[in-house]
Amino acid sequence: MTPIPFFDGHNDTLLKLLEAQGPNQERLFIDGMSGAHIDLPRARSAGMAGGFFAIFPPPLKGNLSSVIAGAGQASPLPPDLALADAQAVTLGMASILMRIEKAGGVAICRDAAAVRASIASGVLAAILHIEGAEAIDTEFRSLDVLYAAGLRSIGLVWSRANAFGTGVPFRHNVDPDIGPGLSDAGKHLVRACNSMGVMLDLSHLNAAGFRDVAAISDKPLVATHSNVHAISPHARNLTAWQLAAIAESKGMVGLNFATGFLRPDGVMRADTEIELMVRHIDALVGALGEDGVGLGSDFDGAMVPAAIADVTGVPKLLQALLDKGYGEALVRKIALENWVSVFERTVG
Repeated sequence: MTPIPFFDGHNDTLLKLLEAQGPNQERLFIDGMSGAHIDLPRARSAGMAGGFFAIFPPPLKGNLSSVIAGAGQASPLPPDLALADAQAVTLGMASILMRIEKAGGVAICRDAAAVRASIASGVLAAILHIEGAEAIDTEFRSLDVLYAAGLRSIGLVWSRANAFGTGVPFRHNVDPDIGPGLSDAGKHLVRACNSMGVMLDLSHLNAAGFRDVAAISDKPLVATHSNVHAISPHARNLTAWQLAAIAESKGMVGLNFATGFLRPDGVMRADTEIELMVRHIDALVGALGEDGVGLGSDFDGAMVPAAIADVTGVPKLLQALLDKGYGEALVRKIALENWVSVFERTVG
């Protein structure tokens, strides 16, 4: 049986490739990469049609896992990241994606028409995204350059503060209403992205910043990889009022596969069941409607359920939705069509 094609709202595979170091990192992705959640051979076998490939400047070299491991504890936000350091890492990951494209592994898509054409031709459609805008200067010179390179989606913050806003910490049993709203530069960045046709990702943003984006932006509100706070009360997840705001804007949420954001206890455990993923999707469909839900795996950036394991496990989730009684047409929307639609409505 041919897998249902799917589009992933978020992965950190470029960081995984950057950390591999050495020459020909693009070949690791194209030929197969041990220890990663996504590479081209497995993506094709699973039915992956494309996704948002995140550029994420890590908090401190070699320290990302320790920050994530603090989930559920009263750990402070990671320290700010210097502009020069963020830009160096960002350029490194952007270069890797460009070399993968040059080798024929993906097509970097700058609008929805390009996404559809890439999928139709059987080439993995890649949308260039940055998770945390630390590499963007407040004069937006680097934004112009990154846009020319294909950047079409920006998460204003990761789980730390930067020049534009403040992210939520990795804490469980807390509300995301932590810290101040967007800076003046952050508000200008929202308007610039709206004008340029760059999608804004609200994942990791605190509640005050979320309110600011909702008040300023004239585009659909999108959280590429977040879950339902009422099920898993983690600061990273979305509360009822946030989901209502996204629904009102005709926006979208991608289900995050990270186990700590799925589980009611907030613990990162591989034995988390697929049924809990379905429970979050049920709640998201109830809050956002059939057009407002997709997948945002966080592959290569988080612990995912062992039953999923990597990109080849996504068809198991889609089958679980079919088994739950979701019609095939709705599963296809959640798997792929909703992402293409919201990308068209935000970017063009």
